[in-house]
Parts: sequence; C-alpha cells; structure tokens
Amino acid sequence: MDVFEQSVEMHRRARGKLSVESVVPLETKEDLSLAYTPGVAEPCRRIAAHPEEVFDLTMKSHAVAIVTDGTAVLGLGDIGPLAALPVMEGKAVLFKRFAGLDGFPICLNTKDPDEIVETVIRIAPAFGAINLEDISAPRCFDIERRLVEALDIPVMHDDQHGTAVVVLAGLINALRVVGKSLSHVRVVISGAGAGGMGIAQMLLAGGVSQMTMLDSRGVIAIGREGMNPVKDALATRINPDGQTGDLRSALVGADVLIGVSQPGIVESSMVSSMAKEAIIFALSNPVPEVMPDVAYAAGAAVVATGRSDFSNQVNNALAYPGIFKGAMEARKKITPQMRVAAAHALAGLIASPTAGKIIPSLFDSGVVDAVSAAVSSTD
Repeated sequence: MDVFEQSVEMHRRARGKLSVESVVPLETKEDLSLAYTPGVAEPCRRIAAHPEEVFDLTMKSHAVAIVTDGTAVLGLGDIGPLAALPVMEGKAVLFKRFAGLDGFPICLNTKDPDEIVETVIRIAPAFGAINLEDISAPRCFDIERRLVEALDIPVMHDDQHGTAVVVLAGLINALRVVGKSLSHVRVVISGAGAGGMGIAQMLLAGGVSQMTMLDSRGVIAIGREGMNPVKDALATRINPDGQTGDLRSALVGADVLIGVSQPGIVESSMVSSMAKEAIIFALSNPVPEVMPDVAYAAGAAVVATGRSDFSNQVNNALAYPGIFKGAMEARKKITPQMRVAAAHALAGLIASPTAGKIIPSLFDSGVVDAVSAAVSSTD
C-alpha cells in the first residue's frame, strides 16, 4: 500500500485528525458550577469591563482560525472548501504538535474576496490569530492586506510567507557553503503565484538585489501579456528595463534558481548553463522541477526540494508554528521584519552548513522556540 492509500486509511480509521477536549474537570456539580453556570458569569463580566482579559480567561490566546476557500490546495488547484478540509485539519495538527496552539479549520463556501474578508472579521473575536491558507493568487494578496489592516490580531497567508521564510533561511546557509553573498547573487524564481511572490518579497527584504521572475508566459515585465497589478508592481522593482525571455535564457549565468512552478521543467543543460557553484531550490511537489541527482550531475553545488525523502527539505512547517506562537505571545501583528528575523533564526540553528544540511529538520529540537523568540522580540 503506497503513502496515498495509507493516508486514506488513516483518515478513515480516525474520521479526520481533530477533536475537541476539555482542559478542566467536569465530574461533579461543583465542576459544572465553575465551568458553566453560575460561575462562568464572572469571567464574562470581567471581559466586558476589561476586554484585554479575554486573553487570560479564554482560549483566544492560543486559538488560530485556519481559513481557506479551497481554491489553491496543495498542487491540486481549485478543489473547493469541502475537499480542502483534510489539509486544514493537518495544519491544525501541526500547530498543536509543534507550537501548542489550537487550530480550527474554517472552510468557506465562497470565492468572493469581499465575503471572505467580511466573514473572517465577523468570526475574529473568538481567535487570537488568522492563518489564511490555500487561497489562489492574486486574490490572496488583497484578502491578506485587508485583514491585516482590519484586525488587531496576527494575520498571515502561509502560502505566501511560510515557505518564503524557509527559503531565505536555506539560501543564507547555502550561500555560506559556496562562499557567495545575498547582495551579489542573481536569483531566478520560476513561478509567480502566491508562493513565488512571497519568496520574491522575502528575498528582497533579506538583501537580494538581482532577481528575475518568470510565470508560464516568461519573464514578468511591464506591458507584457498576462500581467496583473501584483506582477506589475514587482516587475517595476526587479525588471525596470523590461527584459523578456524564457526560463532557459534566464538561467544562463544565474547563481540561484528557486522553483515553485511545474515538475520537470528544468533540464540538465539549463543547470549546466548557470554560474559555477549554482544553488537550486526545486520546490514543486511531489515532483520537483529537476531531480537532485540530475542537478548535481549537471554541476549544482547545493540542491533543496520540498520532499522529505531528499536532504534539505524546504518545509513551511519549519516557520509558521513559531511565527504564530511568537506573534500571539507578544500580541503583535506579523511584519516583514519578523519574517526576516525568523529566517535568520532558522538559519542560525545550523552551525556549520554543508551541501547536504542547510536547514534544520522539523523534528530538530529548538526550531519553534528559536523562531518564536525571534518574532516576539522584533517589531
């Protein structure tokens, strides 16, 4: 039985991955009088008089709403909110296991950005943070921006920022391996969806100054067919001369390739055309843009993928549990500076990076605590 069938059997046997359990006793009349009426009236009165006490007297301090419309689930695309539920449950399981936070899957039966924003605002009082998940681009950018502005709790679209934090962390250490610096390398990003855009913004914030981004139609450039306002804004910043071309031409002489696009699109000859000691993050899942053995044979110095069966797995779960934990404990909104700090904290967990070890494992001790501390101490 392969991993997919095993997963179906596990889900069927457990009927999902989540349940709700009480953390207080409820065995006697006295227990009932404290947990519910009449005793519960006093926490209600205190919160009404002093709203900030809600964080001390309820689960709000550790409750995360995991919100999706099911339009960009994994590599499966727009499969709808019902089919997205297993992934949202999975996010909740990881929140609990690694950060001690309680995640609640919220799968919305609408694709309308206004309705999504309105719904999240309406349910926000019960939660200490909002994790937007698997919402397609470019709608996801506007939805996140509007919710960050409207709410006084942490909000983050993990597809944009979680993987981006881990990419920056991995790239910092990969560049240490090959003796190059963020400010001097030329980075090519294949894929201009939520993940690609988040990575681009993160790398620019982290110190990268030379970048080329491609979508399915080639290099993004102002005035090119198939652009949108988000691509236009980035193209203005990274491609002011309006250069065009395809992935093959963009990779000639490039130091770094970040792939968040399509499986198998990078050929051996394209890797060979890159700069000496090239770095490749081939993150398409489950089949990367180029397999590690092919990339190494063609001259790559460091290769990372999104898969757990290869070394250097770029897994967004290295970032988001700690980011949310740190922001929620500090009761701060999540900022770009916090995400850069999280990336440096992750990178710092590898004292002596090698080609086969540039980022920690999700199961390494100290990952969540390091990220959380970096986030909570950063404005």
